[in-house]
Amino acid sequence: MNQLSSKNDHYVQCLLCPHLCKLAEERKGICAVRKSNGEEVELTTYGVVSGYSVDPVEKKPLYHFYPGMYILSMGSYGCNMRCDFCQNWSISQGIPERIPGRISPERIASDAASAGKNIGLAFTYNEPIVWFEFMRDTAILVKQEGLSTVMVSNGYVNSGPLEEIIGFIDAFNIDLKAFSSTFYKKLTGADPEPVKNTIKQISKAGRHLELTTLIIPGRNDSDKEMLEESLWIAGELGDETPLHLSRYYPTYRREDPPTPQSTLDRLYDIAGRYLKYVYLGNTSSPRGQDTKCSQCGSVVTRRSGYNIRTTGLDTNGRCMKCGNLIYRNFTFSFRQGD
Repeated sequence: MNQLSSKNDHYVQCLLCPHLCKLAEERKGICAVRKSNGEEVELTTYGVVSGYSVDPVEKKPLYHFYPGMYILSMGSYGCNMRCDFCQNWSISQGIPERIPGRISPERIASDAASAGKNIGLAFTYNEPIVWFEFMRDTAILVKQEGLSTVMVSNGYVNSGPLEEIIGFIDAFNIDLKAFSSTFYKKLTGADPEPVKNTIKQISKAGRHLELTTLIIPGRNDSDKEMLEESLWIAGELGDETPLHLSRYYPTYRREDPPTPQSTLDRLYDIAGRYLKYVYLGNTSSPRGQDTKCSQCGSVVTRRSGYNIRTTGLDTNGRCMKCGNLIYRNFTFSFRQGD
């Protein structure tokens, strides 16, 4: 019996995430990729890849973790949430009947080590938590190559498995989808408290952490909710925790109109009163793209799409004007300039 499941006379229970699915033999959990074999829960998509490419690290989005660099990114299938607005629903909610070829952790670690201007490997696209065993085995090999590991996740995981994940993942972007229990229960099929606990556990462990909230008109775009979210982040995690507010476009089962730019601007202003690093994503507006020194206000990174240009930083990621540490994880790259 592995630590991710327990067995009694009638079912095997998955212990990976707060759903705690109770599974009869051959039945799959909510994620659709973890199945009972009668003795324990096994992963059916070990080594099965839906996406595999080298991306700018800002695309995760991570703006304060080796800005201007690239990262090998990969995903599989399945998710333990049921968001009706999912931007990657074709792989998170749709599991192929015929499993494509599988790739080994050794091959991925080799690819990550040989890719140019690459800082490591990101588990992304679908929900990495449900891919736990493969993510663990692969991340360990990637770190042995001297590279970094990243997880882009909904954060819906139990504290025990998360403790192990924190041991092999260096940086996280967690979706804090809203600051409302009603939103989570109606639109995602989950509960926000385990997500908030995940975020606090990662922060307490000292891992690099950034947050993303997709803003959906009429669902999580009120001034009150953004105020509450911003105050919680500042109080529990610190006011230098980067927050990305991302524009929603109708997809999957949700047909609400796209988020107006004015809504993003309004929430950006509210969050910016309490948080030092707030960004706007999935928008063509130049607002909320650049990084400014939280002490003296100097622009230290300019962003236009994925064209990244840093200026006024020393080799340790400090502002050359006032000495403030902006990036704890930083290296000069070929996309940087004076």
